[in-house]
Amino acid sequence: MTTVTMSSKGQVVLPAAIRRRLGLMAGSQLDIIEEQGEVRLVPTHPITPATVVSCAGMVTAPLSGKPRRLADFDAVTLTACENK
Repeated sequence: MTTVTMSSKGQVVLPAAIRRRLGLMAGSQLDIIEEQGEVRLVPTHPITPATVVSCAGMVTAPLSGKPRRLADFDAVTLTACENK
């Protein structure tokens, strides 16, 4: 059993090991259940950690004008144009 201390504002910090085991992170919502002099915190729906791969394709840029080529982003080419 882990003991935590409540702040003057009524806040408690869940230990990191417990947050990791339950998959809790910033933004996770917990139901507070009071019964027979006890308080239980129950995650309403755990947030699944996202990976970089799962985020691929979330943001798309609208096409405007001509298609871009890899050479358009070549640093050597861009700096050579600036030095002329």
